[in-house]
Amino acid sequence: MAQAYCVKCKKKVEIQNPRQVTLKNKRPAVQGVCPKCRTKVFRIGKG
Repeated sequence: MAQAYCVKCKKKVEIQNPRQVTLKNKRPAVQGVCPKCRTKVFRIGKG
């Protein structure tokens, strides 16, 4: 499972409901939500 930094919780969390996205510059990324506070979290470079 991918991890990302949650700005609201101020720590690394497991990404809940992860989905693959591609940035404008064609780099892969994973987007999801924090399991504790439901804030959107984002991790660039994981494909």
